[in-house]
Amino acid sequence: MIAPPRRLLWLGAFLCCALSLMAGGMPVARAAAAPLGSGESCATSTTGAVIVTAECLDATYADAVIESEEDVTSPTTLHIVRGYFEGTSSRFAVYLPPAGQWQGRFFQYTYPLTDENAADETILFGVNSGGYTVQASGSSGYRHAAAAAKVSREIAASYYGDDGRHIYGYLYGPSGGSFQTVGAVENTTGVWDGFVPTVMGTPVSIPNNFFIRAMGRLVLGDVRQQISGAVLNGSDPYAGLNDAQTLMLEEMTALGVQLEGWEDPDYLLGYSFDDGLLGYVAMVKRMDPTYADDFWNESGYLGTEDSPLGEVVRAALVDTTLSVTAVERDGAGSPAALMTEGFPAGALDEGLDMQVLDNDGAPVGELVGTLDATTGRIHLDEGSDAAALAALAEGTQIATDNRWSIAVRSYYRHQLPPQEEGFTVYNRFYDDAGEPLYPQRQSRIAGMMASSISGGATYSGLFQGKVILVSNLQDVDAYTWHAPWYVERVRSAQGDAGVDERLRIYVNENADHLEGPVTGEKSTRIVSYDPMVQRALRELVAWVEEDVEPASSTSYTVAGGQVVLPSTAAERAGVQPVVTLAADTTTAEVGQPVRFEVSADMPASAGELVRIDWEFTGTGDYVEAMQTSEENVRASVEHVFAEPGAYWVTVRATSAAAENSDSFAQVQNLARVRVVVRETGGQSDPTPMSTPSATDAAPTPLATRPAVQSASTIAPSTAVTASATVPGAAVSATPTPSAASGSAKTLARTGVPAVALMAGAVSVLALGALLVARRRA
Repeated sequence: MIAPPRRLLWLGAFLCCALSLMAGGMPVARAAAAPLGSGESCATSTTGAVIVTAECLDATYADAVIESEEDVTSPTTLHIVRGYFEGTSSRFAVYLPPAGQWQGRFFQYTYPLTDENAADETILFGVNSGGYTVQASGSSGYRHAAAAAKVSREIAASYYGDDGRHIYGYLYGPSGGSFQTVGAVENTTGVWDGFVPTVMGTPVSIPNNFFIRAMGRLVLGDVRQQISGAVLNGSDPYAGLNDAQTLMLEEMTALGVQLEGWEDPDYLLGYSFDDGLLGYVAMVKRMDPTYADDFWNESGYLGTEDSPLGEVVRAALVDTTLSVTAVERDGAGSPAALMTEGFPAGALDEGLDMQVLDNDGAPVGELVGTLDATTGRIHLDEGSDAAALAALAEGTQIATDNRWSIAVRSYYRHQLPPQEEGFTVYNRFYDDAGEPLYPQRQSRIAGMMASSISGGATYSGLFQGKVILVSNLQDVDAYTWHAPWYVERVRSAQGDAGVDERLRIYVNENADHLEGPVTGEKSTRIVSYDPMVQRALRELVAWVEEDVEPASSTSYTVAGGQVVLPSTAAERAGVQPVVTLAADTTTAEVGQPVRFEVSADMPASAGELVRIDWEFTGTGDYVEAMQTSEENVRASVEHVFAEPGAYWVTVRATSAAAENSDSFAQVQNLARVRVVVRETGGQSDPTPMSTPSATDAAPTPLATRPAVQSASTIAPSTAVTASATVPGAAVSATPTPSAASGSAKTLARTGVPAVALMAGAVSVLALGALLVARRRA
């Protein structure tokens, strides 16, 4: 029930003095109670999920309190209604545009850590798409969001005037929000009409995806730039690796770390994060406290396995005692840092557990901090035991080891999903009889995390609404194959007809896991996926409200854990332009003109190209070259480099639906080519980084790699293929005459040249806990 107001809470920098009538609507009637449901309690599924319908009453969110209303003019003219649910920590806000701009729908963003204050971009997209925006403060699951959606309908009916029509609703969320969105997809009816889960997690994502990369960090950290260079160059990423490194790269690739992700090796291997991808160690300790002991002592674990990877793991083990030589204290006299001695030279200093010992060698308490192995200085963080801090003095002994942080990195081998759930990338860890190759832990933590964050979703593939999935080819947090996996879950549950009637999938070729605008150097290789989400939402609106078929799904193949896209727009479909870039030379002298040619094509019925931008410096300083309204663009430009060096030249194509007249939902893609510029009369680059043509024969980089055999390499050798293509969406792209003529030019497809080609040739043997979508700064 909407309860009478209890207090007025004005949020924001200032209160605009505009009247409600200026917004074209009426103040919300707050004194009278309005029902949120029929009074019948919402049912519960056999798995414990609450099934929320438009009519049922969820007792936890039964009473909505309207706290405040205000009229603002920034970021646009809005009437904002704020409130909360009695007896919970969940708050909500409804952002209502003027009646003349509202077309009978709302959009709702969800993420476990957000509050009710919607971003300007979120609000403006809603207004420009004919909807109001509703947002609820973060919580696991979908029930708080469903309650906010139902309240928002009551508020909108009061504000705009209740004419009895159905108000359409659309829920979307990235990463951790994708768990919530899928929970809503499968456990609600009539609350929302369409859904866009983005960069989606699965019941094997947390903590496995992070531990897979943390294991890669341990083995491949020292050669990460070498691998990255090989991927960029389109050459063999395994060349020059030792046996353990070969096995690890092979395993990461087979489990779904896209080769494209090596474009940014520091992010991929966690060097960009303070926790080094080990943020879930404490969770595993609590939920599986005997794991580390088993890892180092029992057979079947890398801690005891006689293999190249086992040797690396054992060599990384630290188990030592440090001696405190000085205690640095803050202004209050509390220990802030320590100087120590005794850490082994060259040993790994990340993920250390530290226990203060008394004079008899017995543990006093745990220290939380980070050690600089070079100086021996320990910076103390919050969370240390009070007794441990009190015992610190010169000469204090600190037992220090990394047993847990090393052991947990291969935890993904020991909590395998059942094969019947369709996670084929994990089949490499099963034998031919369907038995796990390694000991399995009693708790399947990944499944528990997914259930908790989603509110009890089983990822059954059964639902009644309409869904568009958005996935990104350079996402190393939520692996690209996750969305295709869910497509197959839907296909298994509802058949091909169910997929065609209720589901689409759009894949971004050059996008990663992070929300928000992409700026600076990164914009020369990554595009934002926000416009594709916006495009998906608008496609849903037409599909749900007018029965207009959305643009066809992106076509793809899943092979050996890698998602590979076709090279032409006609084959690929989806809503993203396909872009190629050609240079008439890859080596030039200062002052020599270099000619670049771009080919950009839209898939059938996906809209038109609206802008082509060039970037020549590698800094993200784009220059708009042309505006257009064509489905296919062939253009060229000459550029003179004034300084010697190696340059990545980027062309970026921006597209929009044919009926789109605003700046939202403009999906982009890009392509790059590398040019080495030398002084006039100077020598050519002795090791030029080639950029293979999209029409060249795909390389076979794994054909000559070392034949390393261990239990780790057991995997199916046959590619697993899948497609979510909707029939009837093919059109022949018009080739650029220069490309068709076979002239000696170098084509570089996508932000990671030739990676898709290489991935296609690879034949691999075989919140608390959240999959966090970190917003770009």
